[in-house]
Amino acid sequence: MMNKPDIKATESKAPLNFIEQIIEQDLKDGKNESRVHTRFPPEPNGYLHIGHAKSICLNFGIAKKYNGKCNLRFDDTNPTKEDVEYVDSIKEDVKWLGFDWEDRLYFASDYFDKMYELAQDLVRQEKAFVCDLSAQEVSQMRGTPQKPAQASPYRNRSIEENLDLLAKMKNGDFPDGAKTLRAKIDLTSPNMHMRDPALYRIRHAEHHRTGNKWCIYPMYDWAHGLEDSFEKITHSLCTLEFENHRPLYDWFLNQLEVFHPQQIEFARLNLTYTVMSKRKLLQLVEEKLVNGWDDPRMPTISGMRRRGYTPTSIRNFSDRIGIAKRNNIIDVALLENLVREDLNQKANRVMAVLDPLKVVITNYPEGESEEVSAINNPEDESAGSRMLPFSRNLYIEQSDYMEDAPKKFFRMSVGKEVRLKYAYFVTCNEAIKDENGKVVELRCTYDPLSKGGKSPDGRKVKGAMHWVDANNNIEAEVRLYDRLFSTEAPDGDKEKDFKDFLNTDSLQIIEKTYIEPSVQGKAYLTHFQFERTGYFNIDKDSTDEKMIFNRTVSLRDSWKK
Repeated sequence: MMNKPDIKATESKAPLNFIEQIIEQDLKDGKNESRVHTRFPPEPNGYLHIGHAKSICLNFGIAKKYNGKCNLRFDDTNPTKEDVEYVDSIKEDVKWLGFDWEDRLYFASDYFDKMYELAQDLVRQEKAFVCDLSAQEVSQMRGTPQKPAQASPYRNRSIEENLDLLAKMKNGDFPDGAKTLRAKIDLTSPNMHMRDPALYRIRHAEHHRTGNKWCIYPMYDWAHGLEDSFEKITHSLCTLEFENHRPLYDWFLNQLEVFHPQQIEFARLNLTYTVMSKRKLLQLVEEKLVNGWDDPRMPTISGMRRRGYTPTSIRNFSDRIGIAKRNNIIDVALLENLVREDLNQKANRVMAVLDPLKVVITNYPEGESEEVSAINNPEDESAGSRMLPFSRNLYIEQSDYMEDAPKKFFRMSVGKEVRLKYAYFVTCNEAIKDENGKVVELRCTYDPLSKGGKSPDGRKVKGAMHWVDANNNIEAEVRLYDRLFSTEAPDGDKEKDFKDFLNTDSLQIIEKTYIEPSVQGKAYLTHFQFERTGYFNIDKDSTDEKMIFNRTVSLRDSWKK
């Protein structure tokens, strides 16, 4: 028996969104025995994206807030597009985001027998009929919102004939497309969904769970409300594109006199520099414009996970954008900033040089080395410290040296003293160039009394630079990911193909990067902040022989001007 939620316990300082307002009123009225039961109902025909993450957080979050339940239910009504691979990936994504459906894992296919029996009931009520029109013919006869539809010539078949034909459809006696079962509703309704919609179509296709048992499969509008009803869902939360479907959802449930959940629509998530259409994402994958569904540039949950986004940052993003009644576009920079905020608290700092320039400390003893202590995370005292190797030969970033440096350039140039973080003060004395005039090595001296980067005599050094020991490091590949599209609304121009706006610089691969040795042996998805560079994580392609790191986000929004 479900405990009645304590309304006072659910109150918070944050204002209630419109869905929470509806639920709280229902609880006060004692509706549905004061239960709250939601569901997340994905179709297993692709990988989930950040828009689905919003729905996951909403449905599971509402259930948690009101001491209710949330089901995970796969709407597996189209066997030609579904696969166990998608089922497994969706379960992994929901778990990774931090939610648990416990023992409430369901499939639409669990209810195929019940749905068929209820379809027979509609036929017996003379509210459904078998139609021989093709999909094209139905479309031609459907009319417009101002013009009524034409009745199917098969609309007035007898109950006996309809039941017989429906059974033959089920048994596979007709080819695909030969017949459909249609509801008999209202040919004059301004809502096109109410003009005798299809309930079943013939599909001679093997289903990933029911095999070849069925030759007919239910349409979404017929199946969805019944699934909610069978599971005693109280609040059926869906995105705004289903608002016009709600009268049909209600009509089916009312005719059958079954438990009637309440459908509530909310605005779907739209992000700048992103496409959210499953069809368009599939195009990117199939045309090999990205490296699979989990490419770190994709807005899929698996892609974001691989890139290094955290479950906490995505949940925080969902909370921050809230639940709206009307569609709008959210700046992807908000999501990126929330990723930074979370990783700033969690990611240990490491030294990494992406564009190396060799430094030789000429007064440091040859053949010797030492270790210096470095803080793992200044935001987390419990993270402790680590030891970094230091010797005569080091690497710094090419950009940290300038030959004719301006006054406010606080990094290396000849004659200027800088601080190597956690190590020593060093002064650049000479720049060695190759035959083309490119600087290939810096000759420096260090102050042995400044160990730890601390001044022995009170003098101040403004420059603080990261570095890596040239003799003791990990040589790794680094993948610098950026936004997949170069414009805020890649699918907003109807005259152009969204693929025309792909960002050609969305992936840059640096094959030889030098990183401090403490990263060796760390697991896939371990996060780091590369000092002064950005947040990175270990990619799944890493091996013991070759480590690969993905840039999750830069330290700052690099797209800001």
